[in-house]
Amino acid sequence: MTAPLAHRPPTQRERMKAIIGGSAGNLVEWYDWYAYAAFTLYFAPHFFPSDDRTAQLLGAAGIFAVGFLMRPIGAWMMGVYADRHGRKSGLTLSVALMCAGSLLIAIIPGYSTIGIGAPLLLVLARLMQGLSIGGEYGASATYLSEMAGRKRRGLFSSFQYVTLIAGQLVAICVLLILQALLSEPQLEAWGWRIPFLIGGALAVVVFWLRRGLSETQSYSIAKAENAPKSGFIELITKHPRETLTVMLLTAGGTIAFYAYSIYMQKFLVNTSGFSRESSSQINGITLFIFMMLQPLAGMLSDRVGRKPLMIGFGVAGVVCTYPIFATLAVTRDPLVAGILVMAGLIIVTGYTSINAVVKAELFPAHIRALGVALPYALANTLFGGTAEFVALYFKHLGIEHAFYIYVTIMIAISLIMYVRMRDTQKHSRILED
Repeated sequence: MTAPLAHRPPTQRERMKAIIGGSAGNLVEWYDWYAYAAFTLYFAPHFFPSDDRTAQLLGAAGIFAVGFLMRPIGAWMMGVYADRHGRKSGLTLSVALMCAGSLLIAIIPGYSTIGIGAPLLLVLARLMQGLSIGGEYGASATYLSEMAGRKRRGLFSSFQYVTLIAGQLVAICVLLILQALLSEPQLEAWGWRIPFLIGGALAVVVFWLRRGLSETQSYSIAKAENAPKSGFIELITKHPRETLTVMLLTAGGTIAFYAYSIYMQKFLVNTSGFSRESSSQINGITLFIFMMLQPLAGMLSDRVGRKPLMIGFGVAGVVCTYPIFATLAVTRDPLVAGILVMAGLIIVTGYTSINAVVKAELFPAHIRALGVALPYALANTLFGGTAEFVALYFKHLGIEHAFYIYVTIMIAISLIMYVRMRDTQKHSRILED
């Protein structure tokens, strides 16, 4: 007779379904999120009419940052929901919200049609997507970490960023395809709406897929043992050190990731002087290689521990960030630009590949989804979500190099935490199997 899931580890088949189901939903969620960034160059004039391209991008980047303001609320609400009602339920709810936000962006009329209502509706859509993403990270990171065996948690959790990057790559591929099929005037007039319609349709498929996932053993045992209920007060009073640790280890990693991925496409156009097509191609190729590195780094962390990888990212990030950006700003060679961007992404891999499992291993099961999601979302709101806005603002002031210094300082702050914290692989609070 098969033992209940609460008293046995998941089977290999259940673990494979967990990767596919959890990852597919994560991919669609992040595709929708990144589609906004990938197509900003085309839709910004519809919502922010201006003769200054930097001013248009600044307005669109401001709304991108506004979406991050909703992420801590989403992390709190759906983190608690996933801790109390199951990881699967939290994953299903998050993808439904993302679907609604994506479809809204697809149908919003431009500023010339409804005036100030256009950017206001864009803000509403981004707030919905921010709520969704805020809950998605904690639920998916927790789910993948809990479904993995002890010896493969780094590998399993690396798929959280594999699919995050894959979502960005799919958005870029859609952009490249539309650039090939449509003229510039067509893309600027209506073509930019297509990716948001695609995202809404894919979310419906994932909603159905996630409903068939198995619940995790850790959640089932915590529920059976009547563990304390997840909540904000429980988090900050019983786990303050772990909460602060997540915020500080995230700060430098998230700003570096957004600088080398989300903002890089605009940096190559607006600063280096590449065409939008060349920028998209450089971004797409480097991100694909970056995505393939994640499982390799995750497997490495299962062998040598999480701490060496994070320290490696911190040291290399502090030393190399300024030189990489300063050289990129003056290069006109696509090959050189691609090598420099790739170097930055290789450095960031030390954080991205294992950050999910590190956070999950810090908390007990009854509050794990909230503990992973909320402090991460707060750090993302403060540093990741504002990275592009800060970069463009410094450029607008004529001191773009200040952004390179800012990123370096934030990585240095996280490096201090990496050095001081214990290696979570050796002190994991995830149920052993």
